[in-house]
Amino acid sequence: MAEARRTFGPVVLVGLASGVLAAVAGNKVWAAPDSTGQTGTGAILGVASGTSAADAARMPLATALALVVLASWGVLLVTRGRVRRGVSVVCVLAALGTLATTVVGFVATPRDVRSELKAFGLDGAAVHHTGWYWAALLSALLTSVAAVLAVRWVPAWPEMGSRYDAPAARAAEAPVVAAPEERSSLDLWKAMDEGRDPTE
Repeated sequence: MAEARRTFGPVVLVGLASGVLAAVAGNKVWAAPDSTGQTGTGAILGVASGTSAADAARMPLATALALVVLASWGVLLVTRGRVRRGVSVVCVLAALGTLATTVVGFVATPRDVRSELKAFGLDGAAVHHTGWYWAALLSALLTSVAAVLAVRWVPAWPEMGSRYDAPAARAAEAPVVAAPEERSSLDLWKAMDEGRDPTE
């Protein structure tokens, strides 16, 4: 149990960092024509922002799924119990979706770029994967591993205390308070820790 609690910080940090990288990389160009071919014209068409070839070289679905992963990590940090476990499962599904999209993009983006370049009369241009593709693949792998570990260890991870709940929720769950003369010093300290006034 104590060992699992120690994994909380590292796993959350890896999950968040890799999720951010996946979201950024998914909106970048994953495939571009070799600059040595077609006297550089293909490279200009493939990388220039706003061109159809540049649009074909991106996988916006990867960014969308990575944003779901990031949202899941945010919810996971502020929830407890079954809700937290359910959110961790959603995080795994979104992370695996990001990874699957990235794997599909290995074939899809160069093919789509070649198709767009063909329309410009640059048939047969050589296309390579950019560094952003490899960053997307690495981040998708890391976020998937972190999400799977979260599902396994989340029951043992520390949770936010009830003092951070909304006032209405705290009032609904307020425990029965004993008379002051019946309370021990431990009860008084516990009340203060929960944000309640022990003198009331």
